[in-house]
Amino acid sequence: MSNVAITTRPPTQRPQPGPAAPQRRGRPARHRDDGRAGYVFLTPWLIGFAAVTAIPMLMSLYLSFTDYDILTPWSEVKWIGLDNYQRMFGDDPAYWHAVRVTLIFAFIATPLKLGSALGVALLLNRSFRGSGLFRGLFYLPSLLGGSVALAMVWHSMFDRSGSINAILGWFGIEGKAWVNDPDTALGTLILLAIWQFGAPMVIFLAGLKQVPNELYEAAEVDGAGALRQFLSVTLPMLSPVIFFNLVLETIHGFQGFTSAFVLSGGTGGPVDSTLMYTLYLYIRGFANYEMGYASAMAWVFLLTIGLVTVVLFRTGRFWVHYSDGDD
Repeated sequence: MSNVAITTRPPTQRPQPGPAAPQRRGRPARHRDDGRAGYVFLTPWLIGFAAVTAIPMLMSLYLSFTDYDILTPWSEVKWIGLDNYQRMFGDDPAYWHAVRVTLIFAFIATPLKLGSALGVALLLNRSFRGSGLFRGLFYLPSLLGGSVALAMVWHSMFDRSGSINAILGWFGIEGKAWVNDPDTALGTLILLAIWQFGAPMVIFLAGLKQVPNELYEAAEVDGAGALRQFLSVTLPMLSPVIFFNLVLETIHGFQGFTSAFVLSGGTGGPVDSTLMYTLYLYIRGFANYEMGYASAMAWVFLLTIGLVTVVLFRTGRFWVHYSDGDD
């Protein structure tokens, strides 16, 4: 009997199917329709933003490198490069005077305005009869904003024959034309800005309503007086609101124009004592027809305000405290 070698072959290994590739699916029709509807509703805003903001800004950036004077046709406008900026920083003493006046106005008016708003908000935060009426009266000047009518009333009050001199006369004090004196003209603008503290006051009131009473009760149990409670409880809890008002009012202080224009008759007088930056920009662009130079001033102004805002945000994290413990 012959020996026959029987060999067995291993079963064939069939490849295991891998995970199925995910099938790309398009967005549901409902989501696509919602997206299209959103763009349709945004279209009026986008058109307005492009026509009123974006395109004019780009045009002013271009004009800042030209000698455009409004009267010259576009075809004859000359590209002069950085000449406007060199002139601004080196050959125009009136520019630096306007910068100095604006800085004095902003750094005096802004803290005094915020301090007045916070002080009045602390008084009105208590419940008493007629508190709503007083809140409305204190807020009323802010409703007028930077209106021409309000500036004209302010001019008449501080004129030689105005009501301020009449009140001073009751006490035997001789008045003067405050708006026409180079030593006091800028002060009248600062007083007008401080008087319009209604908007930050309302924001401070809203912030004070959010401070928990338990914190004051705990501080009182620990023996803290009114001043200690204000420094240790009110200010830290109100720091985000203070920061918000500080940013807004600082920007607003740099942008002062209407009151300076009306009180000085559009000249920045007397003796350039009220020559704010924006007023000087207006004079260069629309009175002297130097629109290229005014455009360069506008862009420097924009970048400066942006830099100041960045500095405020950078320094704010060291003193702004939030209730959740995050700085």
